[in-house]
Amino acid sequence: MSIDIIFKIAAIGILIAVVTQILKKSDRDDIATLVGLVGLIIVITMVIGMISDLFENIKGLFFLY
Repeated sequence: MSIDIIFKIAAIGILIAVVTQILKKSDRDDIATLVGLVGLIIVITMVIGMISDLFENIKGLFFLY
């Protein structure tokens, strides 16, 4: 695993924050909330994939089948 995933998560966070602020300034609070939730779901799916890989590596390390 490299540092690329941290940069990807940070880029998604910055992008979502900018879009959310633009939508809030244009009185579209409902869509801004949905955009924030979508960003959160995207990041959570990335992290869940990494956690799954971690558990697979631990299983392989201790020969747990």
